[in-house]
Amino acid sequence: MRPFTTRAVRPTPAERMRSILAAAHSMTVVADGVADEVHRLDGAGVMGHVHLHDPGDPPGAGAAPHAPRIPVRLELTDIAPTPVRDRLRARVTLTGLLAAPYEARSPDSTCVEFGQAVVEDSEGRTFVTLDDLQAVDPDPIAPCEADMLTHLVDGHGELVPLLLRLVRPKPERGMVRAVPLAMDRYGLTLRLEHRRAHRDVRLPFPTPVTHIDQAGPQLHALIAAARRSSHSSGLPA
Repeated sequence: MRPFTTRAVRPTPAERMRSILAAAHSMTVVADGVADEVHRLDGAGVMGHVHLHDPGDPPGAGAAPHAPRIPVRLELTDIAPTPVRDRLRARVTLTGLLAAPYEARSPDSTCVEFGQAVVEDSEGRTFVTLDDLQAVDPDPIAPCEADMLTHLVDGHGELVPLLLRLVRPKPERGMVRAVPLAMDRYGLTLRLEHRRAHRDVRLPFPTPVTHIDQAGPQLHALIAAARRSSHSSGLPA
């Protein structure tokens, strides 16, 4: 008999962090007590310019043989691209050691000996190991998520109340509005806003997305399922 397995409906902390690192275009680097804002607009994301390696690996080519290692902290934030209340979705903090003084434009500063990685979001604070981080791939939707969500809100806003038909339990009375908050390979997250609070609900895709070309059909499948559903959303017109 095959063992029972539960289909994943949300990213693991390692997947969440990996995708944030892959999609980020800015981060704060703190080394020797000095903070530098790093911005990369070349499409590669900021982590395309940083190499994380195991503590046992030799230092980078630009490091002196017995030079002291320099503590460094990389800070990244994940901000919702849509106009939801409380747009901060997650924080990622990576700490480690540099083999050379940090210089934003120096390739000798991009080799970081991994120390610790933490992701903080609505689910809490989770530590992620380098092995776990290297074992997962970036979410295929991550680079296009902002464009897809803003297109849904600006170009097809009438579909959001329709998607509320899939929410279980049904939205509570007094809900002011619902706004798409996030999209990943496992599904769509809506933020249901009330006057003094909000609640996030996930609408899982029928199957996880493995390539960006599958994202549209999976979202259309959710919309088709919502059209077949009969319960009223309760969202004000």
